[in-house]
Amino acid sequence: MPAPLDGIRVLDWTIWQQGPVCSVMLGDMGAEVIKIEERESGDPGRHLFAIGGESLAEKPNFYFEANNRNKKSITLDLKSPEGVQIVHELVAKSDVFVQNFRKGVADRLGLGYQQLREINPKLIYASATGYGPKGPDSGDPSFDYLGIARSGIMLAAGEPGMPPMAVGGGIADQMGAIMMAYGVMAALVARERFGVGQEVNASHLGSMAWLQGLSLSCMLMAGFPFGRTERKTAGNPLWNHYECGDGKWLALAMLQADRYFGDLVRALGKPEMADDPRFANALERSQNAAACIVELDAAFAAKPRDEWIEHLRDAPGDFIVTVVNGIEDLPNDPQMLANDYIVDVEHPSGTIKNVGVPVGLSETPGSIRSVAPEFGQHSELILNEILGYDWEKIGELREKGVL
Repeated sequence: MPAPLDGIRVLDWTIWQQGPVCSVMLGDMGAEVIKIEERESGDPGRHLFAIGGESLAEKPNFYFEANNRNKKSITLDLKSPEGVQIVHELVAKSDVFVQNFRKGVADRLGLGYQQLREINPKLIYASATGYGPKGPDSGDPSFDYLGIARSGIMLAAGEPGMPPMAVGGGIADQMGAIMMAYGVMAALVARERFGVGQEVNASHLGSMAWLQGLSLSCMLMAGFPFGRTERKTAGNPLWNHYECGDGKWLALAMLQADRYFGDLVRALGKPEMADDPRFANALERSQNAAACIVELDAAFAAKPRDEWIEHLRDAPGDFIVTVVNGIEDLPNDPQMLANDYIVDVEHPSGTIKNVGVPVGLSETPGSIRSVAPEFGQHSELILNEILGYDWEKIGELREKGVL
């Protein structure tokens, strides 16, 4: 059974993370992705990181590998007429064009939407930006950090009174890429149903605002955001996280706290809390949250986390609880492994681990079929097999510095 996007060809003219991850997601679902790179240095992500600070020759560049698996690479001088002509010829034979350059760059090079739709009216043209295609800041440059800043996430993370808190891992880029891939797939469905190509836009700002949709909706409709909360005074002590005796943390998430509170405190060896009038119901616990959390802190500090997790799973009450993981814990988390959220991939340097496809389809699953390409690895192959260029013409283009 083919993958969902088998037979779809994507031209990926993107750099860094937000754009490349969008096309990774399309590639994971079976699309043929052709990465168009500047002929001298390529995607700057190739040179940004190497695991452990070692050279790329010794270990894979995790940044580029994560953002560019399941792709082919062609190098082109897009300042030359021949280079632009090659892209135009590929556009005529493709379904999707993805780019994340600053506003106006694509138009100046002859690669804007209006220019490419003349070549292929059914083309899906996807653009990733910082702040959206319209408005006074639409042309401003943006990176992940600014997407986190402008969207409000920095003042949503942490506790009251803390300065703005950055969130690591390129999450604004990742979220922008997810939303753009979602838009591309919706546009492909629309093309299938209605026969139209169209432009798709996604941004750091819009994507990160959507990520906070519940809090933003509260602000829009009720007049206030969720705001930061302090762990020691959380209004619902059963919607909180606690440090155990070994320094590891667990998290509780019981919205219907009255249903669970009595069973929980008995399981924790604090049965007297069930009869304490300060903790009699959700309202009383909220008004006396600090005192309640002090008691729960002391209880959880009495045993290591694994013992508490096992005990709470066996005790009466059907508690909603899990561990608080660090990124370093995820590679060995049994749920991550059982669901192929982390997979082994064959790489020229040996077997490496990679983040798996996060969405499972029972009949047409996505997969990692190839690791990130070497710089320009498929240039000749693409020109010969897709565009029908003979080897003499390919040699001439290379001599002229087009490839």
